Amino acid sequence: MAESSAGSSTGTQKVTLSERLVIMRMEASSAEEVIRQLAARLEAEGFVRPSFVEAVLERERAHPTGLPLAGDLHVAIPHADVVHVISPALAIATLARPVIFRNMVNPEEMVPVSIVILMALDEPHSQIEMLQRLAAFFQEPQRVRQVYEARTAEELIQALDLLS
Repeated sequence: MAESSAGSSTGTQKVTLSERLVIMRMEASSAEEVIRQLAARLEAEGFVRPSFVEAVLERERAHPTGLPLAGDLHVAIPHADVVHVISPALAIATLARPVIFRNMVNPEEMVPVSIVILMALDEPHSQIEMLQRLAAFFQEPQRVRQVYEARTAEELIQALDLLS
């Protein structure tokens, strides 16, 4: 079983990323459905409080997280305030078919997202750092494709290990 810790640039925050928190080729018809499935994994594994999922959905309505990238694969990085998090982790889904998230920069624009990374971080500064790291990581189209085309959760985690 692959498990990884992605430390922040300061090295203080360790974030769990395990196969139990990865859903490959998820079937979903909406951004909300993706968020609910990933949040359920985080809650079942003890990383977040029951209030987490609704907090993520509320935040997504106010502050969208769709990130349009070069090429045909796009990412969303939803998250919630730190008070809803017990222990830091990332839950990740690659989608069988894209779902629509609103653009984080231009909320009127719709982004067909194929990879969703649900962040559950328990320090405010670590959210900003991880968002910056993920956004930078996904600026390289070959990395996006490598994550999306991973055949197993272990391969996906290894592809994202380039993030550390």
